[in-house]
Amino acid sequence: MKRLILKKDYKPILNAFETQKGIKFVRDTFEQMLCKKLNLIRVSAPLFVFPSTGLNDNLNGYEKTVTFDVNGVDEEVEIVQSLAKWKRNALKEYGFKTYEGLYTNMNAIRKDEELDTIHSCYVDQWDWEKVITKEDRCKSYLKKTVKDIYSVIKKLSVKVEEQYGIHHDLPKDIFFITTKELEAMYPDKTPSERETLITKEHKAVFLMQIGGKLKNGLPHDGRAADYDDWKLNGDILLYYDVLDIAFEISSMGIRVDSESIQKQLKAKKEEFKLNNKYVQDVINDRLPFTIGGGIGQSRMCMYMLKKAHIGEVQASVWPKEDIEKLKECNITLL
Repeated sequence: MKRLILKKDYKPILNAFETQKGIKFVRDTFEQMLCKKLNLIRVSAPLFVFPSTGLNDNLNGYEKTVTFDVNGVDEEVEIVQSLAKWKRNALKEYGFKTYEGLYTNMNAIRKDEELDTIHSCYVDQWDWEKVITKEDRCKSYLKKTVKDIYSVIKKLSVKVEEQYGIHHDLPKDIFFITTKELEAMYPDKTPSERETLITKEHKAVFLMQIGGKLKNGLPHDGRAADYDDWKLNGDILLYYDVLDIAFEISSMGIRVDSESIQKQLKAKKEEFKLNNKYVQDVINDRLPFTIGGGIGQSRMCMYMLKKAHIGEVQASVWPKEDIEKLKECNITLL
């Protein structure tokens, strides 16, 4: 167990029935505003893929996928862990033009996830991806997109307050900092502690350049080598006063090009991936340049409705001992 936060004085603002209505309100409202802001349309996406395509997300490399046989199909399939690579391929296959994008309601199973207050084995997020130009592969375009997404989060918080009277202390602007700069500020702290300290100070932070090694020889956090460019990615973090933590709401970035994918695969000693179709398509410039990411749906609902556990806004499975402990703190899981 990584972190089960028990709030002894917790009193949910909304009851179970009101929460269900609130979940729909948050999801529908955010989705509509995000599509308009980023010029996205909804597409259908797979729940499972063939491993041979190389389209599944290997995350940090140690998580095991959930696999199963399909009647009449020779190859086993595996449930997606995210759609980071599938989306880029879809933009090409569906004929999207520059500055057009897609999103999907992505559902995934991460069976090796350590279950805690904000992590579940069931993942639900808005997975989005947008076609950009080669010239857009820069920090300024990344920051512009982050600001656009943050403006939607801000507008959503206003609508939630109008609808339910729930206030969120979000600043006017989001603060940008790199993992190296953050390490220099707090060299003796863990990555998680650094995130909490910086978000507590600035309330809304985009932490950039995740995946490469820092001065201490370790990355701030794990990132797959074959979708985000580690120099052009990051996480949107919000300070969550209910739990006194840094709350990751989105992971996103400009995607790898031919040079960065080869460099990053070498850094992670994953050269064995060089021959799969997706990697070859990137290396040989057969895919569009894109930016994309995932925005947690349950995370967004949890933050906006001020819940003390992610299980209050999504139906999943939890250890029995956790369920009992949470009940004692007035936290009832769906």
